[in-house]
Amino acid sequence: MAQGKIGVTTENIFPVIKTFLYSDHDIFIRELVANAVDATQKVKALASSGELKEELGDLNIEIKIDKDAKTITIIDKGIGMTAEEIDNYINQIAFSSAGEFLEKYKDQIGNIIGHFGLGFYSSFMVSKKVEIDSLSWKEGANAVKWECDGNPEYNMSEGSRSERGTTITLWLDDDSSEFADENKIESLLSKYCKFMPIPIVFGKEKEWKDGKYEDTDKNHIINNCEPLWTRKPSELKDEDYLNFYKELYPMSDEPLFHIHLNVDYPFNLTGILYFPKVKDKLELSRNKIQLYCNQMFVTDSVENIVPEFMTLLHGVIDSPDIPLNVSRSYLQSDANVKKISGYITRKVTDKLEEIARDKKEEFESKWDDLKLFLEYGMITDEKFSEKVVKFALFKNTDGKYFNFEDYRKVIETEQTNKDGKVVYLYTTNPVAQYQYIEIAKNKGYDVLIMDCPLDAHYVGLLEQKIENSLFARVDSDTIDALISKENKEELKLSDDEKKKLQEQMEVLLPKENKYEVKMDNLGLNASAIIITQSEFMRRYRDMAAVGGGGMNFYNEMPIIYNITINADSPVIAKIKESEEGISADNKLLKQLTDLALLANGMLKGKELADFIRRSEELMN
Repeated sequence: MAQGKIGVTTENIFPVIKTFLYSDHDIFIRELVANAVDATQKVKALASSGELKEELGDLNIEIKIDKDAKTITIIDKGIGMTAEEIDNYINQIAFSSAGEFLEKYKDQIGNIIGHFGLGFYSSFMVSKKVEIDSLSWKEGANAVKWECDGNPEYNMSEGSRSERGTTITLWLDDDSSEFADENKIESLLSKYCKFMPIPIVFGKEKEWKDGKYEDTDKNHIINNCEPLWTRKPSELKDEDYLNFYKELYPMSDEPLFHIHLNVDYPFNLTGILYFPKVKDKLELSRNKIQLYCNQMFVTDSVENIVPEFMTLLHGVIDSPDIPLNVSRSYLQSDANVKKISGYITRKVTDKLEEIARDKKEEFESKWDDLKLFLEYGMITDEKFSEKVVKFALFKNTDGKYFNFEDYRKVIETEQTNKDGKVVYLYTTNPVAQYQYIEIAKNKGYDVLIMDCPLDAHYVGLLEQKIENSLFARVDSDTIDALISKENKEELKLSDDEKKKLQEQMEVLLPKENKYEVKMDNLGLNASAIIITQSEFMRRYRDMAAVGGGGMNFYNEMPIIYNITINADSPVIAKIKESEEGISADNKLLKQLTDLALLANGMLKGKELADFIRRSEELMN
C-alpha cells in the first residue's frame, strides 16, 4: 500500500468543498457521470484509431445505490487509469483545478453558470469517503485502488477490477443520506444526464405483477443518446419534433411550430427551439430553454445567453462555445455569446417572416397565441422590432387580421383627425367596452382588439414606429373627442342648462372620486351619460401595473373620470322639460347617473341597493 498527501497547499480545502456549493451540491452526479462519459468516448476513439486491440464490448455506464450502506457507485468501461495516472490526475491536476475554481469564484458562486470545474472532487460535497478502483486499457496494466476520507491524505493499493474501466464509490455523509434514495438519484440523472451520448443504466426496468412492481431482466437506461437536435433535419418529420417536445415538456400544450438550429462556424451550436402558446402567462413561461454542453445539461436560466424575450421560447440549445465557469454578467460581453444570441434572434425572425409571407392563413390562426411573445420582443429589442413591424398583425373586433400597412389603408380616410394623425381605436375588453365600440362603429370607425398584458407599452411603441399615428382606447373619451374633426355642431343646451347640469352632477356623483363634467353632441343613439378615463393616465397606470420601471407613482395618483352628458339624448331633453327640471332630486337624472356608474362597475353597496329600489319604483 502507498500513502501520500494530495497536492494542495490549503489544509481546509475539503470543508470548503463540502459547504461552498451547498445550494447546488447535487451537481456531483453530473460531474462524475460526465467523467465516465469522457473516459468511454476516449476508449471509443482509441478503438477507431486501431490503438485498442481488445473488443470494446458493452460500454454502458452503470449507476448503483445501496440504501443500507449509504453508497453510490458509478461504473464505466472507459480507458481506466494506471497508478501513475491516478497520482498525476487525481492527486495533482484534478485537485489543483478544483482548488483554483473554488478560490476564483468563492465570492460569486451563486452567479456562476454551470459550476463546471470541480470534476471528481465534487464527490466530497456529499461524501465522507471516496474510493476509485481502476484498470487501464494499456497492455500489462494492473488494477489500482485509491481511497480518501476527506483529508489531504490518501491511500493507494492494488485494485480488484478485472475489466478495463473505473469504479467510483461514494460513502455518503450523514447530511447527504437523501442521495441514497432511488427516486432522488433517478431525478438527478434525468435532470443532468438525460441526453448524454453514452447509455446510462440505473437498475432494471419494472413491470406490474401480482399487485406490485417487480424488476425485469432488462436494464433501465435513463438517457436518450441521440436526442433530436443531434440529427439532421432532413431525417425528421413534424411528428418527431412534436414527440421530442412532449419528452421535454410532458405537461405542456402542443407548440405552435419549431426551429432546428445547426451551425458549426464561426461557433458550434445545435438545438431545437419551440414556440409555445403564450397568452397571459409571461412569468410562468420563462426559463424553459435548456442549455447543454455536448449533451450534458448546464442550466435552464439562459437570460444572459439569448435576448430577454427569447426566454419565453421552449427547447434546447447545445454549444461547447458558451463559457461555463464565468459569471453571468461576463456572458453579456463574451464575443461568442453575442454571436450566438444574434444568430438565434435572426433564425427566429426569419422563421416568423417566412410563415407570415408564405402561410398567411396559418400565421393568422396562430397570431393570438404568438402576439404576446412578439410584442415583448418588439418592446425590449430594437433590432427585432425593426423586422417584426413589417409582418406583425392587427386584429379588429370583427375578427379580421391586417398587417400594419394594409390596416392603415382601411382606416386613414375616416379616422384621420383635424391634426392629420390617423387615430387607431382599440378595445382591451370587447364585452366590457361594448357600448363604446358600438358608438365608434355607428360613426363608421373600426376598432382593434388589444387585450394583451403588454399592450399599454406596445401602443406607445407603435406610435413611434407608425408615422403620424395616435392610439386611443375606445372608452378613453367621447368618440368625437378621440377623432376630432374641423366641423363641430353647436350644443343643444343653453349656458344656464350646462351650468345646472354640471352643478347637479357633482352632487350626484360619488365623493370619493374626482370628475370633470362636460357636454357634447354624441347622437340620438348614444347613452345619455358616458363615463371615461383619459388615454394618457390609464395607459401609464397599465404600464406601471405590468412593470413599467419608475412609473409606480402613476398608480398613486387619483383617478379622474370624465363625465360626458349627451346633449342629443332624448332623455336629457325629457329631464329639462320635467317638473323637477335639472335637479339632483330628479329621479330620472339620478337614474341616468347611476346607470352610467353601473356600466363602469362603480355602483356598489348602498348606492346599488338604492338604484335597484328606484328602478322598481319607476316601473310601477
